[in-house]
Amino acid sequence: MVDRRTLGRIPAKPHIVFPVTADGVAGSGIHHEECLTREGFDGPFSILYHQHRPHEASAVAAAHGFRVPVRANEPPTLLRRHYRGLDASGARDSSGAATTSAATSSAAIDARIPLLFNTDITIGIVQPSAPDPVYFSNGDADDLFFILRGGGTLRSVFGDLRFQVNDYVCVPKGALYRFLPDAGVSQTWLSIECKRGLSLPRAYRNPIGQLRMDAPYSHRDFRGPDFVGPMDEGIRDCIVKRDDTFFGFRSAQSPLDVVGWDGTVFPFAFSILAFQPRVGQIHLPPSVHGTFESPGAFICSFVPRPLDFHPEANPCPYPHSSVDMDEILFYANGNFGSRKGIGVGSLSHHPAGVPHGPHPGAYESAPGKTHTEELAVMLDCARPLQRTQDACAIEDVAYHDSFV
Repeated sequence: MVDRRTLGRIPAKPHIVFPVTADGVAGSGIHHEECLTREGFDGPFSILYHQHRPHEASAVAAAHGFRVPVRANEPPTLLRRHYRGLDASGARDSSGAATTSAATSSAAIDARIPLLFNTDITIGIVQPSAPDPVYFSNGDADDLFFILRGGGTLRSVFGDLRFQVNDYVCVPKGALYRFLPDAGVSQTWLSIECKRGLSLPRAYRNPIGQLRMDAPYSHRDFRGPDFVGPMDEGIRDCIVKRDDTFFGFRSAQSPLDVVGWDGTVFPFAFSILAFQPRVGQIHLPPSVHGTFESPGAFICSFVPRPLDFHPEANPCPYPHSSVDMDEILFYANGNFGSRKGIGVGSLSHHPAGVPHGPHPGAYESAPGKTHTEELAVMLDCARPLQRTQDACAIEDVAYHDSFV
């Protein structure tokens, strides 16, 4: 929901007859309109025009689907934790043993590994190495991915969207798509399943919805799909996820039969390096790095920037107790000066109720530093996060005591 876009051929008005034409001459058929709506019919929407009926698919067995989060079987604890995300290479059962189910497939639709979750959001790692063999539609959530390593194409009913390292990729709920990772390239993506929707912060928009001139990005920074017109890849199956269950459907024709669309709901990509950081005389709170918001979660981008310029400023993040938020940090490089022992792909979890802050010595040695090269994604989550058995398997168990 960035702005309104129009691609391909559409009729003069919604909900009117849109004839099929050949060489400019009207044929015997009409295009079929599909409205992808939010909040019933009261929210943002897009309208797509298909060559065939988009609702004709028959139910079949669901042969694909990623692992959904299940709380680890362990006593409750309240500890600061660190997970080595690059080690999340395979799914495990409730005992911690590796599985051989579809969850270990190399396609993105099977390869998501959930690590932390609550009723609002699921945070995980994806390391795909093959194209999705079917189409997928998430009926539970908007999907947000951060591309730590790799790149590829998101192919959807809206067109093809190229993505690369350091991109956020957003796929709206209900959109039909599949991932085509670049061949021969190592892939690691952070996945954030936003079950209550995803949007840009309202504070960045003016009354007509345009991004304000003082927003940390502009409309030009967001890349939408390139329209390629009707396409038949020979794939007829689509997997739909609803209530954390996967359902299969099969169409007689290719579902990528869209001749045009317009609206505000579509997949998009945004480079984290396009985020324009704010700098102050003294250390600003993480909220100034806000990039996306979701009910129950706030997503921030930490990017290279000058540090605080007051002559007596301490540019190191101050120790704090965030009593209403669980804080997650996903490190895209190892240049995060406030903590030691973390690196590329590290994911830290600081739960509400336990103070956290810089590594011993970092706060004292920070004055005088003028810039940072850190690159990270942060989430503040309003509801307590639970962890899965997969998270337990990649934990750095010494992390909590590293604050001593």
